[in-house]
Amino acid sequence: MISLEKLVTYAKATGFIFQGSELYGGLANTWDYGPLGSLLKNNIKKAWLKKFHDENRYNVLLDSSILMNSQVWVASGHVGGFSDPLTECKSCNTRHRADKLIEEHTHNSVNPSAWSHEQLHQYMMNEKVACPNCGKVNWTEIKSFNLMFKTSQGVTESAGNTVYLRPETAQGIFINFKNIQRTTRRKVPFGVCQVGKSFRNEITPGNFIFRTREFEQMELEFFCKPGTEIEWFNYWRTYAIEFLQTLGLKRENLELHDHAQEELSHYSNATTDVLYRFPWGFDELWGIASRTNFDLNAHQTHSKENLEYLDPDTNEKYLPYVVEPSLGVERLLMAILTESYEEEVLADGQIREVLHIHPALAPYQVAILPLIKKKHDQYALELRDQVAKYVQVTYDETQNIGKRYRRQDQIGTPFCVTIDDETLENQTVTVRERDSMAQTRIPVSELKAFLLEKTTL
Repeated sequence: MISLEKLVTYAKATGFIFQGSELYGGLANTWDYGPLGSLLKNNIKKAWLKKFHDENRYNVLLDSSILMNSQVWVASGHVGGFSDPLTECKSCNTRHRADKLIEEHTHNSVNPSAWSHEQLHQYMMNEKVACPNCGKVNWTEIKSFNLMFKTSQGVTESAGNTVYLRPETAQGIFINFKNIQRTTRRKVPFGVCQVGKSFRNEITPGNFIFRTREFEQMELEFFCKPGTEIEWFNYWRTYAIEFLQTLGLKRENLELHDHAQEELSHYSNATTDVLYRFPWGFDELWGIASRTNFDLNAHQTHSKENLEYLDPDTNEKYLPYVVEPSLGVERLLMAILTESYEEEVLADGQIREVLHIHPALAPYQVAILPLIKKKHDQYALELRDQVAKYVQVTYDETQNIGKRYRRQDQIGTPFCVTIDDETLENQTVTVRERDSMAQTRIPVSELKAFLLEKTTL
């Protein structure tokens, strides 16, 4: 498996991910997605929407605002309780999350997620949990650190104008529950999908793009009748695992962590973390939680608006329960790069750098290559423009054909189409497949059907 250091170097060298604000020395924990990274992110989001929205009969789509009335976050508990346990090393003045320090110290054999601040501090002192920066055991008392980014709306800064960058996309769905149900005339059970940016002022972000302060979420909030939520929880958990395997993640690189009773969040009656084998070990990729009716109840209580659902078949009124599969775009992108990258030793001893990414996710599905630029470029460019109407395509005419194949292997392009003299004579092209390096000759007239079949999830 690729190391984290190698992954960072590869992502920058190929144009997947750059350091944010690099021209000015960078800004810690910010990342810009280059030409390839932007395409891969978009393909991941399209794949998720296809699976969770387009192909699923239950779900509709929403795009809610990043900025919302601050009372949304008061009602949801984020203003009062969305915080991490912050401690500071008295020796070097670096700040850390106490729970993460304990997890790293014990190699994840201890789960302190439900511990009080006093328990966390006592454990750190008793077990001599050292500062990762200076190695000392000299910690301050633990305090709560609110993770929401705060700003002001309007021309003056005052407490009354305070708004927050949303720390999750879910609340935009909950406060629109009645609007969506009314306008779509959906019966429970139904779900609402949303893809969008979220922001969290993490104390200790890191591991490349795994934990960042700005990220995108792909979330589903699935509304169901109380008493059926565990059945739906199991349904969506299986659905999520099957989706990841469809994208090419091997089952042996996935683990399920079912939360014990003492680990559950206050709003949940069942939670499973889908873990992926990242370069540093298994870590959370996807969280699936049964949230009960906590959120709708909180907003109903705080807003004084009735959010109950009236079952048209039984005339029963109730607040639906909610099952939430929540997945980060960046974490899935990182898992896909980790899974796909290989330095393959060829028969002649040469090393081939190749990204075995699913063809539907690849930044470019096909590369159009004129064998000889002066003789074949006009036809190749015309073909490139035709192919661009139905798949993502790139064009490369520099250096010999072997080096161009290697460049496309490196960035995961599943198919290369070469135009040569025979193309001009009989309208056929050579199609080279990335993983096997096998080459076949097909008529240009069959190219569209071939590529669409091979690059569809």
